[in-house]
Amino acid sequence: MTFHNPNSSADIDHRFAFHAATTEEKRAEHGSVRAACKELAHKLDRDLPPGREKALALTKLEEAMFWANAAIARAN
Repeated sequence: MTFHNPNSSADIDHRFAFHAATTEEKRAEHGSVRAACKELAHKLDRDLPPGREKALALTKLEEAMFWANAAIARAN
């Protein structure tokens, strides 16, 4: 038994494909997201005591940056 359909297959192909920045505007948007996340990461690094919670906060911020850039890259 299989559960996929043409829509789900197309969605998977789109999600796992490389989406290069096709315009200068998109490149700038990627840079803006990275810069904002980097600024917050430095603030968290300065203000939070070492430990699991700090490590997770930085990891989740990095994950948020990846998802934000994926949203920019995948937009039509």
